[in-house]
Amino acid sequence: MAITSLYSNSSDAKVYVGTTYGYLNESFSESGYKSISAQTASIKVGYGIRTAYAVELSFDYTPNDENVFSTNDSDKYGIDLELMKAFDWDIFVYPFFKAGFGAGYFDIKNQNNNSLNYSSYNLALGCFIPINEHFDAEIGYRYKFTSYEKVSETIKSVSSNINIGYLGINFRF
Repeated sequence: MAITSLYSNSSDAKVYVGTTYGYLNESFSESGYKSISAQTASIKVGYGIRTAYAVELSFDYTPNDENVFSTNDSDKYGIDLELMKAFDWDIFVYPFFKAGFGAGYFDIKNQNNNSLNYSSYNLALGCFIPINEHFDAEIGYRYKFTSYEKVSETIKSVSSNINIGYLGINFRF
């Protein structure tokens, strides 16, 4: 349905690029891991209609100054693919929700691994605030259920819940 809607209104569909900046809180399923808070940023590219549907690819960066998995955890890098549905309710803003999945990695230093990979299922809610035909501001909340690969021989898997509040701006061509 989303793909059909994009192509049926192809004259309205646009490529867009954007960036977001936010703050996250990550809590882990294992009791031995402490919750962390950090800033996060992403660069994204998408295709769709601001008031209807879109598909979006984002590249995420989270500076890491916490040592959760080892004594030397590095910054996290990730990629997400999400489908978006926006609503035009004839109000000043366009509410939306997104759903998708992602993956990423970061370097760690322990006896078993030099890096740690993860995957995530993502949900987001927010709204676009149109500035003009080509620019819009974005404010939103994103939830990620993240699953990390095997950390060590004794700890098979670790999952986490990540909550992100963010602001962004998009440029539509």
